[in-house]
Amino acid sequence: MIISASRRTDIPAFHATWFTQQIRAGYCLVPNPFNPSQITQVSLTPPDVDVIVFWTRHPRPLFPYLDELNQRGYSYYFQYTLLNNPRQIDPKTPAVEAAINTFCQLAEQIGPERVIWRYDPIVFSNLTSLDFHRETFASLARRLQGHTQRVVISLMDPYRKLTRRLARLAQQGLTIHTIDNQALQHAPSPWLGEFGDLMHSLVQTASANGMQISSCAETVDLRPYGILPGKCIDDELIKSVFGITVPPQKDASQRAACGCVASKDIGAYNTCLFGCTYCYATSSFAQAREYYARHLA
Repeated sequence: MIISASRRTDIPAFHATWFTQQIRAGYCLVPNPFNPSQITQVSLTPPDVDVIVFWTRHPRPLFPYLDELNQRGYSYYFQYTLLNNPRQIDPKTPAVEAAINTFCQLAEQIGPERVIWRYDPIVFSNLTSLDFHRETFASLARRLQGHTQRVVISLMDPYRKLTRRLARLAQQGLTIHTIDNQALQHAPSPWLGEFGDLMHSLVQTASANGMQISSCAETVDLRPYGILPGKCIDDELIKSVFGITVPPQKDASQRAACGCVASKDIGAYNTCLFGCTYCYATSSFAQAREYYARHLA
């Protein structure tokens, strides 16, 4: 079994102590995201866990516990989101210099093959243009060179639950442009060409810095630009890094465009405090603060 920790919240950043306590207990309780009263007990004992995949913007709170994970025999790797968006878009994520330092320290400790850089999602707005992303991606890639072998991108998805949030942001002067196949079909020709130029630039920059680039659950076809669909929970990566063979079948519980193999997510929605404007996992930032305070009580 692969443990996903977690697509629903940032466990390393906000729940590292809880996670370690559950590792010691050998199990955790996971609410059904669509029916919270339905609770599933998930084994976390080493014989039952093939690999743990951490999803995070700030893994440093987990650092004190990594040696314990190693001693207990767990295999794990990180999906590490590192962007440099304006605070209007990512209000509470770690400052970019601190995030880069943490990324590099983690890679030096566990190996660059086990730290996947996520420049994800790419948000187009009146503050983050095509040129902004070209320059930001290049700057980050240079700083991360030698500390990762893979970078994952995706375009911000126009989730229906974000409609009101984006409307409020527009009233405050932040206009976010959602990009999907329909939007691209009706995009002005010059912009569409510039979009293609950006995608080609990302590929070239990644390659120049020793990184393989792929997309994550992306419905827009980026293959013409040289960006192939990837698997964040990746049976081939797990085999090459850890020598562990896991079933290669796609996770049926994920979106059609997702290539990940099957895993068990142990997180809960509305428990992350980063407050990213485009977040699909937090429908209410106030509720997230309430749940987090209750968790600490």
